[in-house]
Amino acid sequence: MLKQIARTGFNTLRLPYTNQLFDPGSVPNGINYQLNPDLKGLQGLALMDRIIQGARKVGLKVVLDRHDPTADLRPPLWYTGQIPQTRWINDWVMLAKHYRGNDTIIGADLDNEPHSPATWGDGNPSTDWRLAAEQAGNAILAVNPQWLIIVEGIDVFQGDSYWWGGNLEGAAQYPVRLSEPDKLVYSPHDYGPSVYLEQWFKVSNPADLTHTLPAIWEKHWGYLQKNGIAPLFMGEFGGPSMGQDLEGVWQRTLVSYLHTQGISYAYWAWNADSGDTGGILNNDWTTINQSKMDVLSAYQWPMLDQPRFQSAITPGGMLVLPRVLDQQQVKPFANRRT
Repeated sequence: MLKQIARTGFNTLRLPYTNQLFDPGSVPNGINYQLNPDLKGLQGLALMDRIIQGARKVGLKVVLDRHDPTADLRPPLWYTGQIPQTRWINDWVMLAKHYRGNDTIIGADLDNEPHSPATWGDGNPSTDWRLAAEQAGNAILAVNPQWLIIVEGIDVFQGDSYWWGGNLEGAAQYPVRLSEPDKLVYSPHDYGPSVYLEQWFKVSNPADLTHTLPAIWEKHWGYLQKNGIAPLFMGEFGGPSMGQDLEGVWQRTLVSYLHTQGISYAYWAWNADSGDTGGILNNDWTTINQSKMDVLSAYQWPMLDQPRFQSAITPGGMLVLPRVLDQQQVKPFANRRT
């Protein structure tokens, strides 16, 4: 599957994990060991290592995405009673140390989709996501200064509601302050009417969205890169349709906007069973959804590294993520998540 990801034109994998993965008693389930005999007996960090090794062999980079505290819970904040903030930070530091010097890992997506009661910039240590992102980001950089620190938004800022993790309005007044400022990348998520019929989707003609959506995006997150404040990485977007309906017009308009603005992105998701968005893979888990790739492949970048085994990908494969800050430069970078 990693070979197929690379052949399809992606150069980076956004790899979700939960802190539960690192519990000594946590064992994987749902793995077909007939298809994956080399994974038998692996758990926790050793299992993650094997995926990282596989990505390296085919020339893929990896963004680690702390997606949830535990496999069965999507909490609004980055911590719970079971997984406190100290554990969240300590696990990030452990990973930063463990993968220090491994150039396959390029960044840390600190927490997936924080939302209300999450706040931004109010100084409340229990809810202020901007403060928490600074603490975790600086703890990571203290042991691994090479990683990009990827910070998502919240949902509501000063009464203005947007997608979970998608509202970065607060970063204008309250920017994330890192010890290595050039490692900061803001990362909104954006979705279409298949996830929720937001007010801005209620138009008489789907084609109208091509004119109305860019202003909405610029207000909530696009201004950061457009005004040279910080680079953006669209960490998630996706949907079932690329057609002329609301969903399809939203997706195609978003890809066009990202392309015009030079904004990096990761598509949600590779997997076929991706809920209300569907995946790059069709439901047979083998063939590619060509309607999606016809749109995405118009905005892809080359591989960041030559694969360790050249036969793993087709020569000159294109990719699906644009640019992300790497040290002092903005370099080509593409990503997607499985």
